[in-house]
Amino acid sequence: MNVQRWLVRQEPQWSELEALLNRAEKRGVKTLSADEICQLSRLYRMVSADLARAKTRQVGPSIIDYLQGLTLRSYSQVYQGRKRQDWRAIVEFFQYGFPRVVQDTWLYTVVAIAIFIISGAIAWWYSWQDSEFMALVVPPDLIDLVQNEGKLWMGSIVGLEPLASSGIMTNNISVTFATLAGGIFGGLGTIYILWYNGLLIGAISALVSQNDLAYPFWAFVFPHGSLELPAIFLAGAAGLLLGQSILFPGRYKRLTSLKRQGALAIQLMFGVVPLLIIAGVIEGFLSPNPNVPDAVKYVVGLGILAALGLYLFWPLPKSRFP
Repeated sequence: MNVQRWLVRQEPQWSELEALLNRAEKRGVKTLSADEICQLSRLYRMVSADLARAKTRQVGPSIIDYLQGLTLRSYSQVYQGRKRQDWRAIVEFFQYGFPRVVQDTWLYTVVAIAIFIISGAIAWWYSWQDSEFMALVVPPDLIDLVQNEGKLWMGSIVGLEPLASSGIMTNNISVTFATLAGGIFGGLGTIYILWYNGLLIGAISALVSQNDLAYPFWAFVFPHGSLELPAIFLAGAAGLLLGQSILFPGRYKRLTSLKRQGALAIQLMFGVVPLLIIAGVIEGFLSPNPNVPDAVKYVVGLGILAALGLYLFWPLPKSRFP
């Protein structure tokens, strides 16, 4: 394929689509005529194919990024205009849309994971070297319970499962949305939350290891953590997307960049919430259950993590967008 010739041929149609999208987003899709709506649908299908072709031919990140933005915006307007049944739109989103946006924003997720792991490793190392550092991060009552009584704190959930589960869900959802909102501050708030949570996990890991409680501790964490931690990382990716759009808008105006990246961030969060709800149920009912052997909890956690990985990163049909 002659890339320059292809660009010359396709760019006028991309510009036409962008003009229609600007009108639809500013005034509403109902302000478009019937012919313009049909043209919008046709151009959406065309730009979807162009995006697949651009990725295959590796024409350059700036063009791919531009086409990805057009595709996402077109998808929103076309399916809003068609007034598809809500349940069908939701099913299609979780079948194709959520995995697609996770795959398209994987680099931001990797950065979020790296921030978490680095801070956790630092906390782990310093907690082994200096007990005073651990006391700065871990609540004193947890340290006292583990060091002086040789117990973990999960037993307090047993007998209060429904109440604990709902409280856990609420807390986790609030944390992830705070992680997203932190992106408005150039990503600094997002980085802080990821860093702090990494420090906390690292210090607690050192605490339970020092007191020979690592095996039951991770048996508790694995079942729900296999969903909860990826959800936090995806929320971190959403926050970093917002931060990047503010600090490094690229070829777009800052507001336009924020709208484009914000659309991706919202889709990530829409997929994250169900993960947190499921994780909250598991953490309230399965993770602390003393009647479930620790080995079973490890197997369940690893199985859930493997299933989540397959769901999010299984290759999708190129004809499905976004």
